[in-house]
Amino acid sequence: MTATERAPEITFDDFMKVDIRVGTIVEAAPFPEARKPAIKLMIDFGEEIGVKKSSAQITVHYQPEELVGRQVIAVVNFPPRQIGPMRSEVLTLGVPDENGEVVLLGPGQAVPKGGRMF
Repeated sequence: MTATERAPEITFDDFMKVDIRVGTIVEAAPFPEARKPAIKLMIDFGEEIGVKKSSAQITVHYQPEELVGRQVIAVVNFPPRQIGPMRSEVLTLGVPDENGEVVLLGPGQAVPKGGRMF
């Protein structure tokens, strides 16, 4: 499915199976080993979930040093995925801009780490 295609309908119960949480980026570094330009993220989801790794193709709009401290939204219950030498543990969420480049999703104001979206 492409970014412009609509996904098939799901039930509310299907949606509730996806565990979407807010986390705070505590480390960010270039990820030159990835096939496409990316940034390695370490995201703190609070005491219950802890710090998880993610790879994000966000190099057009973001520099690693400006990401530390930023809150983002991520799916935390997908199975880990190998991306180059790194095992990505969560899927950091974003939407494409008018050129198809990823813009990160995050809360409009500071919220507690680990808060679940519903």
